[in-house]
Amino acid sequence: MDSAGRIGAPRGGGRSSSRLHAAPVFAALDLGTNNCRLLLASPAREGFRVVGGYSEIVRLGEGLAASGRLGDAAMARAYQALGVCAARIEARSPAAIGCIATQACRVAANGAAFLAGVKQNLGLAFEILSHEEEATLSVLGCASLLDPASELALIVDIGGGSTELSWVSPQAVHASMARGDLEPPIMAWGSAPLGVVTVAEEGGEPDGDKAAWYERTVTRISEQLSALGNPGLHAAFEQGRGHIVGTSGTVTSLAGVHLGLKRYQRSCVDGLWMNTADCRAVIATLLAQTLAERAANPCIGKDRADLVLPGSAILDAVLRLWPAARIRVADRGLREGVLMRLISAHESTRP
Repeated sequence: MDSAGRIGAPRGGGRSSSRLHAAPVFAALDLGTNNCRLLLASPAREGFRVVGGYSEIVRLGEGLAASGRLGDAAMARAYQALGVCAARIEARSPAAIGCIATQACRVAANGAAFLAGVKQNLGLAFEILSHEEEATLSVLGCASLLDPASELALIVDIGGGSTELSWVSPQAVHASMARGDLEPPIMAWGSAPLGVVTVAEEGGEPDGDKAAWYERTVTRISEQLSALGNPGLHAAFEQGRGHIVGTSGTVTSLAGVHLGLKRYQRSCVDGLWMNTADCRAVIATLLAQTLAERAANPCIGKDRADLVLPGSAILDAVLRLWPAARIRVADRGLREGVLMRLISAHESTRP
């Protein structure tokens, strides 16, 4: 399969005559520390229309913090999922492909070598994002969920291996998007090597007093996050002039549990507003449950059962440092940002 390398690079040739007048399809593939996610979409009047996708928890960063390398089993899981993605991309013959990799491949000594093998064998050429590029794409992907009535917003992207924080003015971001500018203005941003996988591996939940373990974990994370951003931004959240947008499997899982969904439904979760008190109530419920009970919840599942509390601890630490009264849930982020840039680049080359 012939795949484009960097975001926005066009893909040519190979289309059948029956598809010449069909809306073009674009593919965004995100290989993270925990997940492998594919999104296929076509341009629409309001952004784009999703026509396909794939998501698999691969835990590519398993053991990375201790060894500094991607493990053989983790690479095998990721490679298998990427093979599924390559087949689905090939079946759609997209006009352009954007493949991005984040923290695991960014810091692993063998991350670039792994991706080189993926390119050679599967034809998927990845760009390893910097922390700043990752933060910018998260803002771009979540821009439509920012409340323009708020003075500030903090976009929290909790990944498997790192957490990106981006402080923005919703009005400024909306104005930028209205002008067609896909480099949204960011007032401040920061990144910490804290993700659901790394926090879980640093000290997983005990069999005994989970509440005490959770409090220690939140306190430790808060200390690591406290230096990020501009100190002058804290007051806006304390005074109710800012809100948080949470883009991660942790936040969407908490929202699904809060709603009592019998199965996870993106349409119910994406864009949902949650009060901070409701969010903490869900976390308290999960803390009281066993691993098996969390795994049985359809909005968590066995693959996230041991990760949802570490992720909750990261979110809780953010809320203690920037105490917003409400959180907007985003089942979107990097892939959507990639798609927006792919479509824009394609449209700019049309006669």
